[in-house]
Amino acid sequence: MNIGLIAHNSKKTLMQNFCIAYRGILNKHSLYATGTTGRLVEEVTNLSIHKYLAGPLGGMQQLGAQIAQNDIDALIFLRDPANPKPNEPDVNDVVRLCDTYNIPIATNVATAELLIHAIERGDLDWREMYK
Repeated sequence: MNIGLIAHNSKKTLMQNFCIAYRGILNKHSLYATGTTGRLVEEVTNLSIHKYLAGPLGGMQQLGAQIAQNDIDALIFLRDPANPKPNEPDVNDVVRLCDTYNIPIATNVATAELLIHAIERGDLDWREMYK
């Protein structure tokens, strides 16, 4: 499966810890991330991650394009809802694209854990038929 990873600045350490905890599951899949998130996760996990540009510099749009082309099967997007970002329209676009193309999205660590366990169990194997 192709799994997207995005984290706002205040959630990057949480994303690193999440990926450390679930490295055994994540290393069985292809990972895609916005630039800074991908680099930080790679540094602590040694997972191979395809990195786009940093989110505010176009990485969100690059990942959004991959979602629109049905090339992402699940997205873990650890958002900071308390601090709106200047690129908030891009953030909303990615969430809207996931809804439009039936891409499961987790926006906090609780739903990210549910999603990663579902991937491991094979609950998202229907995505292969959907492509």
